[in-house]
Amino acid sequence: MNGANKGDWVQIHQIILKPEERAPQVPEDTKEVPLELWVKGFALHNADIGETVEIETVTGRKASGKLLAVNPRYIHSFGEFVPELLKIDAQLKEILYGGDKNE
Repeated sequence: MNGANKGDWVQIHQIILKPEERAPQVPEDTKEVPLELWVKGFALHNADIGETVEIETVTGRKASGKLLAVNPRYIHSFGEFVPELLKIDAQLKEILYGGDKNE
């Protein structure tokens, strides 16, 4: 089986609202896309990748959606390097501490 067994830590995906179901007051670019949910939890039954599976989150909430991954990785990023932040860092150190000498 290419998927999850009951009790495995998994990630699912679910469409909460289709574009036509979005609230009229949201920005135009937001109205054009669905409201989506990605959530992780424990599989409540066996399922293959791509199948619908029900999960229970660590807070006890139940949700169902398309199984995306078993034991999903954490992929974090603070974005691309911003050179201006180096200049701001040096300026703040100078203002607050009198420069690099007082670190």
